[in-house]
Amino acid sequence: MIANRGLGLVAAAATLLAAAPLSAIFQRWTWLVQATIAVAVVAGAAALLRLVRTPLWGQALGMSAGLLIALTWMFPSGSELAAVLPTPGTIAHFGELVGGSVQDMRSYGVKVPDTDPLLFITVLGVGGVAVVVDLLAVGLRRPALAGLPMLAIYSVPVAVYVESVPPVPFVIGAAGYLWLLVSDNIDRVRRFGRRFTGDGRDVDVWESSPLASAGRRLAVVGVVVAVLAPLAVPGMTGGLLDSLQSGNGDGDGRAGVGGSPGRVDLFASLSGQLNQSEVADLVKVTTTEENPFYLRFGVADELRPNGFHVRNPSGRPVTRNLPDPTEGVAPQVRQERYRATVEVTRDLNMPLMPVYAEPVRTDGLNGNWQYDPNLQIVYSNRENSRGKRYEFDYVRSLYTPELLRRAPSLPAADPMVQQLTDTPPAPEVDALVEELVDGRETDYDRVRAIYDHFSARNGFRYSLSTEGGTSGRDIVDFLNNKAGFCQQYAAAMAWLVRAAGIPARVAFGFTNGTSKDGNTYVLTNRNLHAWTEVYFGDAVGWVPFDATPAYGVPGNARSDWAPDTDAPDPVTPSAGAPAAPGETDPSAGPAGPDEADRNIEEGVVPTTGAPTEQAPVWPWWLAAALAVLVLLAVPALRRSALRRRRGAAPADPPVATAIDAAGGPAGATGPLVVIEADADSARARAHAAWDELLDTLVDYRVRVDRTETPRATADRLVREALAQDEPAATAVRLLGRAEERARYARDPMAGGELHPALGTVRSALGARADRRTRVVAAILPPSVLLRWRAAVTDASSRLVAATGRTRTRLLRWNPRRLLAGRPAR
Repeated sequence: MIANRGLGLVAAAATLLAAAPLSAIFQRWTWLVQATIAVAVVAGAAALLRLVRTPLWGQALGMSAGLLIALTWMFPSGSELAAVLPTPGTIAHFGELVGGSVQDMRSYGVKVPDTDPLLFITVLGVGGVAVVVDLLAVGLRRPALAGLPMLAIYSVPVAVYVESVPPVPFVIGAAGYLWLLVSDNIDRVRRFGRRFTGDGRDVDVWESSPLASAGRRLAVVGVVVAVLAPLAVPGMTGGLLDSLQSGNGDGDGRAGVGGSPGRVDLFASLSGQLNQSEVADLVKVTTTEENPFYLRFGVADELRPNGFHVRNPSGRPVTRNLPDPTEGVAPQVRQERYRATVEVTRDLNMPLMPVYAEPVRTDGLNGNWQYDPNLQIVYSNRENSRGKRYEFDYVRSLYTPELLRRAPSLPAADPMVQQLTDTPPAPEVDALVEELVDGRETDYDRVRAIYDHFSARNGFRYSLSTEGGTSGRDIVDFLNNKAGFCQQYAAAMAWLVRAAGIPARVAFGFTNGTSKDGNTYVLTNRNLHAWTEVYFGDAVGWVPFDATPAYGVPGNARSDWAPDTDAPDPVTPSAGAPAAPGETDPSAGPAGPDEADRNIEEGVVPTTGAPTEQAPVWPWWLAAALAVLVLLAVPALRRSALRRRRGAAPADPPVATAIDAAGGPAGATGPLVVIEADADSARARAHAAWDELLDTLVDYRVRVDRTETPRATADRLVREALAQDEPAATAVRLLGRAEERARYARDPMAGGELHPALGTVRSALGARADRRTRVVAAILPPSVLLRWRAAVTDASSRLVAATGRTRTRLLRWNPRRLLAGRPAR
């Protein structure tokens, strides 16, 4: 009974370890605390019931009752009695939590917050698995089957997590399962009284049995393979290998940022794309709007000391009715409804879907895609945008400066003000904002003062290669250096607007680009962009402001409320006229302050010069095909080289006097046998010819018996394979006699044409073999593969032997052995 109690505790601990992958989908650790309480109650109830020898069905009922009481205590329904003992109202409350969990699973993206419905369904699932694991491992003594309910826990994050589940939680869960198996095995072995090896030798107290050691090694190897194999398989993205290769999620130079919407580093992805010299088409959009604003896909509205960050979105499936953006909006806001069709290329791979602001209906997207009405983005925790085609209706809102000036300031208690106006301490920024908004009466005038500050008149310029600062804060460095690109302008303006007490955030998307055919725009990685959105209350909503210099944004869209502050005077110089004072010649390089003021509309990146066309893909496919062909040709090349080496040594001229078989002088009648002075060379050539014959037999799938003498092998080949070919039979007998004399005679046979004989035998065996055998013998010679396999086996055997010797030496200092050898007191 004590052993069963110990095994029951191990089963409970293994269940909790198997739940480790759930950490990938929760923001906090509340689920683990509550799950531990539930599993502890289940394990305690099982131990008490086994102590009084309750039958198995009674143990199942008792553990289920304990789990129900634990859930009642952690998720009370309201009444004092229901906080301890379950009542019908408790069951109804649990049903409401289950229903709420379904809604929360649709609304939240990983990682999810600690909501009661999600915590309840998690604790219920882990507790239920604990009951099943205890019954299988302790009650039925089938611990191997307990892995199935543990696997059910692991399948939850696998099903909802857009990336691969991190490997560390998987290893923790696997360790718990192996612990359960080892504990059950130890309990079973102890019943025999002692342990012994397969040859009958007793196993000492300090020593593990060979079978147990082998089992542990296999378990460790299995876990390592399970973790590493998916990382090496092409096409399985989002795992550990991808993060090591791509760094910021953009290592391949594409726009594929991967991950869940709340974990995408949009700033890093945008920075990497704008610095790429290669141009890649990402999106093709057709809209009924004549002059659309930017196509957007992401929002960063969480401001920390190190800048803006993307938070986890929450919303409803796009297959349902989306919120009506016209409700509650001031009648002075002009709103028009349009329709757009978007085709995403295979170069854009992210869990966010490009749409225009305020979509009202979508076609072509399934229920895995959700819409967050607060962030106005379409996202998914299970799919990505790669290769998608969809349509949607959207509402475009237009404002006038007078309308925005009349928008009342939001009260300090407004949730939007409390959530989206906090800024980290930065005295330099606060002083600048106070100076800019001094004397401004309305929120719009304050925003315009900040917006107009980012102009060429104040020294700001567009540059992809920003200068480093010394303040230690990026925002202060940018405001001092006054050189940057879109994401820095957008983040800086949003920070300053928040410091002025007005809600603001950073939006990400595409400009309209320069490749336009009617109402169709082809957007590339050069069109990726970031801008600022300011909130003017529910009656107006979010209003976009693009503070980035217009010359640095190909396909920029300016508006009446946010005009181009750097627009030149409408004077067109005549051809050949000198440049205006201070204007930088585009060919002059980066010497002047306006180095980035180039013809961006023609696709020129400010720091990289003229664009380069996208490299064709076919050379890479050709290189891959050639690499595969080279790998396939390695065995054949090895076989050919070995054949040439064996036949490379020329026959040395004989120096001894030739005699006939009867001992007469040279020239007498009868067969001649020539004795060569260099006997070692003759033996080497005979052995090489015989080895080549044996490899040829292996290549053509002719049986080789290493125990036969050369003469017996030659006679067998004549009987079985070469009986109808007299030249081949004579040749194989010659090879047999040469090998026989090289092995056993004092003087080897010389002067025989061994290698022509090899060619005759090879031709005869090839004519006898079928086509498949000939092809395999030419491309993948079995003799070479067999030799490589033998080499690997020998190396493995040597490694195992060396490991065994090392382990034997280390066992001398094993603590268990030292303790076992101490005399008893």
